[in-house]
Amino acid sequence: MRGTGTRLARAGYAVYGMDYEGHGRSLGLRGYVPSFDVLVADCDAHFASVVNNQQKPLPRFLLGESMGGAVALLLHRLRPTYWTGAVLVAPMCRITAEMKPCPAVTRLLDTVARVVPTWKVVPTRNVIGAAYRTQAKRDEIRRNPYCYKSRPRLGTAHQLLRASQRVETEVLARVTLPFLVVHGGADTVTDPEASRLLCREAPSDDKTLKLYPGMWHALTSGELPENIDLVFADIIAWLDHRSAQQPPTSGFRGI
Repeated sequence: MRGTGTRLARAGYAVYGMDYEGHGRSLGLRGYVPSFDVLVADCDAHFASVVNNQQKPLPRFLLGESMGGAVALLLHRLRPTYWTGAVLVAPMCRITAEMKPCPAVTRLLDTVARVVPTWKVVPTRNVIGAAYRTQAKRDEIRRNPYCYKSRPRLGTAHQLLRASQRVETEVLARVTLPFLVVHGGADTVTDPEASRLLCREAPSDDKTLKLYPGMWHALTSGELPENIDLVFADIIAWLDHRSAQQPPTSGFRGI
């Protein structure tokens, strides 16, 4: 998020973010998501406090990458008319078959995750290797002490599967805010077809999908430099256009 925030700040946007519980510098067991609903509620409370402390009414945009894309869509459903728009980067609307646990493991998750939710035993492909196209970025992530690198915990895998299923079955057809989806055509972590489904089903009058052939999952950090530049140019152009449509009293643009 830091690189994304820097690029957007340079484009004139105020950027606010947070580490989820169990992620980054936040408290909690590393790599453990005990409740996706609580995680979304934490984000809602944090961003609402930011807005409440602003001196002028400003446009409010959500930006979520991967799991954060699912969080952004669920935040929108909590407050359907609150946000000006959303940018969804390879959103977790559906986990690809390559990354999803095998059917036998999936069937066990509902029961076993209640008993031993913190066990690091879920077999899956290496997410870092599948998400980041450049070796330099993979090495950087593996050296980062704040990045969780072990196998997914049972409870976390269960929560992510439930969240992605909820987004796919309950949320996609109810997205009404303006949104931009950017997704790599060669993404094997989150499903590009689910982003197509979002754009087909969402009743929003302002929806845009940009699918980049050959690009991987980590569009804003793990791609070739020229690809990252292209993705950010598209994101900033979309934000600039929607910000310009806001009333002049909105002041500077916020995200």
